[in-house]
Amino acid sequence: MGNRAMNPKDWAVKGELFLNCSCEVFCPCVVSLGAHPPTEGHCHAWMGIAIDSGHFEGEDLSGLNVGLLVDIPGRMGEGNWKVAAYVDENASDPAYDGLLQIFSGAAGGTTGLFTMLVSEIIGAERAPVEIIREGTKRIINIGRKIQGEIEMIGGAEADQPVMIKNSKYWMGPDIIAAQGLRSKVRDYGRVWDFGGRSAEICAIDWKGAAA
Repeated sequence: MGNRAMNPKDWAVKGELFLNCSCEVFCPCVVSLGAHPPTEGHCHAWMGIAIDSGHFEGEDLSGLNVGLLVDIPGRMGEGNWKVAAYVDENASDPAYDGLLQIFSGAAGGTTGLFTMLVSEIIGAERAPVEIIREGTKRIINIGRKIQGEIEMIGGAEADQPVMIKNSKYWMGPDIIAAQGLRSKVRDYGRVWDFGGRSAEICAIDWKGAAA
C-alpha cells in the first residue's frame, strides 16, 4: 500500500456499498456515528462495493468491484481497524493502485478518515470479485474467501424496505436495513458466519478533496 500519508487526489466513485457484520440487530454505528459499541462488542464485517462510475487521476474505475474484510476490536470511531482489500481482477494497474489509495484513506476526500481509523492493512490482492444486485438481494463471491448474500428488510409499504434517511454516516445519508442470509468469511485466519446478522445497503457518491 506504500505511503498512507494524506495526499488529496482527484477521484470520484458512484455506486453502491453493501455489508454484513457481526451485530445481532441493526448496526448501532449508523445512528451513533461509530460512538456506540457494536452489539457484540467488536465489529467483524465484509463489505462489497460496486462502482457504477468513477475515476482516479484520469483512470476509469467504472464497472469495477471491490471487497473488504474488516476487523474492528471495539467502537468503530475508536479506530484500530484491520482491513484486507480484494480488488477486481479486471482493474488496470493504475486503477488497482488508485482503489487501494481510496480504501486506505491515502487519497483523501470522503474516505480520508480511514488514515486515522485503519491501523493495519493485513492484505491487498487482485481477485475475481463477483457482485450480484438482484431485486431485494445483494450477493458477493470472492472465491471461497467471502461468500455473502443479504436481503433487504421489508417495510410497512410493501415495495419499500426499512430505511434510515438523512444520517451523517460516513457511507452516505440513506441506509437500507438488511439481514444476512448465507454469509461466510474464510481468510487471514478469520472464520466468520454472519447468517441472520445485521446488514446494510447504501448508495455511495464519494470524491477526493481535489475532485
